[in-house]
Amino acid sequence: MRQVHVHPGAAVTQWGATVELSAAVAALAAAVVYLVTARRLRRRGDTWPWARDAAFISGCGAMTWAMSAEPPGGPFTRHMAQHLIVGMVAPLLLVLARPLTLALRGLAPGKVRRGLLRAAHSGPVAVLLSPPVAALADVAGLWLLYRTGLLAATHEHPVLHVVTHTHVLAAGLIFTFSVCQLDPVRRRWSLAARGTAVLTVGAAHAVLAKGLYGAPPPGTAFATGDLRTGAQLMYYGGDLIEIALAVTIAVQWYGATGRAHARRSGRGRGEDLAAGAVARSDG
Repeated sequence: MRQVHVHPGAAVTQWGATVELSAAVAALAAAVVYLVTARRLRRRGDTWPWARDAAFISGCGAMTWAMSAEPPGGPFTRHMAQHLIVGMVAPLLLVLARPLTLALRGLAPGKVRRGLLRAAHSGPVAVLLSPPVAALADVAGLWLLYRTGLLAATHEHPVLHVVTHTHVLAAGLIFTFSVCQLDPVRRRWSLAARGTAVLTVGAAHAVLAKGLYGAPPPGTAFATGDLRTGAQLMYYGGDLIEIALAVTIAVQWYGATGRAHARRSGRGRGEDLAAGAVARSDG
């Protein structure tokens, strides 16, 4: 089998530069729109945490840096660093910023707002954002990229290179959105279902990373040290992001448990007060 090294050809390099510029412009535009909308909310007296602004700006910056800068290390290590940032770090930061909630609160009542809410609550979107489907799309894309000749092909075909990077970002966003469920969605999945999805994807990442530690993707040739460093980066970096997702779910569980306890305590106090009032009236 002919081994393909990871040095992209001129066509891929030219396309890569175009995509990087487009991604930077899109990220900048998204950040500006987010900040302007958040500022409008605050000016009219609404509360919008500054931490969400920071998360969104950081997510846009991370994605732009990953696609335009060149991380240190060998070719496979650099590729894996870009994969982690574009597919896991940036999606988590963007989802924590709750962009859909901001858009719904920032839009005036009317056709646009109703259309956005209708799209967010539509049947196809509900299926796509279900944790099992989102987890399958994320894991299947990774195994297809690293356990077939797809990675080698992306370094020879510029369109495939762009499509693959777009899929990595989209799959990461969908999976993170589905397990965090911070924005309004049609169906609220249980904490157990979302936690199971995180554990399943984490296990699949770990198995894939261990496989890459010993054998490169088909059709490619990497130095042994570079391959192992990239595989370790995938293994431990993926663990860190999955821990962050688990913490997000745990915080939601803690908040839900606290609210339920407060409601039960409130009902209990109300019943005690009512019983006391009845006793005093009887006396």
